[in-house]
Amino acid sequence: MTMPKEDTNTMRALQGLENNSSSVRLQAALAVGTNPDPGFIGKLIERCAIEPEFYVREMLTWALTRHTASMTVPVLLDEVRSEHAQARSQALHTLSKIGDRQAWPAITPALLSDADDEVARSAWRAAVVLVPEGEE
Repeated sequence: MTMPKEDTNTMRALQGLENNSSSVRLQAALAVGTNPDPGFIGKLIERCAIEPEFYVREMLTWALTRHTASMTVPVLLDEVRSEHAQARSQALHTLSKIGDRQAWPAITPALLSDADDEVARSAWRAAVVLVPEGEE
């Protein structure tokens, strides 16, 4: 029995996101962002938390921005509270790229002064984008 073409492409992209080669992961993230599917949101966020390569993380963020904010923002808000610094940093970065001001309450003083410099920097950048007008 053969799988429908879209199932094969989905499996290939999911496997690509976990490949040892950063260029394969980059191409997989590009493919996922080009054809957004809510089924990928969890895997994209999971990869953001552990992806060692900057350019791949940027492509993962881009892929997340291509999905509906109502589906990505709640998951990213959960990730902002992760115990892992990279997960917090990338979630904040992605929230700043999405620009949904409903995420503003997640930018807490604790994040703005996080012990990890990347998290604090991402929180400040997100704050600049997400602050409601008049609360600057």
